[in-house]
Amino acid sequence: MKRKIRLATLFSGIGAMEFALRRLNVDYEIVFACDNGERQIDINPKKELQIVRSLKTAIEKKEYVDNLYKSKTRRTNFVQISYLANYKDKLKDNLFFQDIQLLDGTNFTGKVDLLVGGSPCQSSSIVGSQEGLNDDRGNLFRDFVRVVSEVQPKVFIFENVRGLKTHNRGETWKIIYNSFKNIGYEIKHEILNASDFGIPQTRRRLFVVGFREEKGFEFTTKIEDKNSYTMQDFTIERNDLGSVTYNEQGEIVLKNIPGKIDEKYFLTEKLYNYVMKGGTKSFYQKPEIDLPIARTILSTMGNRHRAGIDNYLTVNGKVRMLSEREALRLMGFTDDFRLVVSRAQGYKQAGNSIVVDVLMSIFKDIERTGVFE
Repeated sequence: MKRKIRLATLFSGIGAMEFALRRLNVDYEIVFACDNGERQIDINPKKELQIVRSLKTAIEKKEYVDNLYKSKTRRTNFVQISYLANYKDKLKDNLFFQDIQLLDGTNFTGKVDLLVGGSPCQSSSIVGSQEGLNDDRGNLFRDFVRVVSEVQPKVFIFENVRGLKTHNRGETWKIIYNSFKNIGYEIKHEILNASDFGIPQTRRRLFVVGFREEKGFEFTTKIEDKNSYTMQDFTIERNDLGSVTYNEQGEIVLKNIPGKIDEKYFLTEKLYNYVMKGGTKSFYQKPEIDLPIARTILSTMGNRHRAGIDNYLTVNGKVRMLSEREALRLMGFTDDFRLVVSRAQGYKQAGNSIVVDVLMSIFKDIERTGVFE
């Protein structure tokens, strides 16, 4: 690709799309990013958005919301810390916004080629509250649609849990589908599993790709040998820190330099006995460890869930949890991704992300349509 891609992300997280473009060696700039780091403040969003709209420049609007958050909460936006540590050189005018509800996209109309985001998914996940668009988090989808309508990117990617398609007997999906159609976008959608794209993790997610004009887009790219790597290949024991890289084509390369994991990741006897329980009659999961294809990486995996829903490994006769670096690897983030937050935040940010390799494939399919030419 010759022309620089103008990227914007909502619910940006640790920048899965940004890292996908890095691995693909695509020249890009970040027009803006937005993520509140799961901080909640007591405001009237509609009233505050009116104030934001009354300001002139995007920088003035950003500063207003920054100051609003500072006055309402002392909590740190750890997502922003991770994001800036990895992509600050690509972020135009340092435009990292705190809240999609207070983001005025009209400053960026016609200035974005690709907009990517996945609104909070707990409200429609299989193990979540199942309240869908009635949940405050589910309603953030409406702000995603609003910002897309204001920005008018050439193409957008929306990611969410697969349960969105079947929630409320399909009514939630019908609302979402029509919302995109009503703002003039032609969309294609597919449930994709990370294990079909070279990442040894069972992670099925809904991906929606929208174009302002019909471009004949199809989800096509999957690697032929989908099980080329196992979860064990991504461990520190087999590949020490710095040993998971990528080649000129963006494909993950393992140097196979053995390492040693810190003892803090091993389970005590008490914890082992807990995680190996199968759960209750109402929620039973068969406890299994040492799986070649990891279960879905959870944002709460630092809590050491039971082995029916979380991932554990046997090393020299002892059982351990995955490290936060290994969790990042299983999301497609190679070791050049800078991990600058605590263990708990590292797990949370990995589990909340989108799998990089899936986005790489989708980007190739989008690029094939010629929409960026």
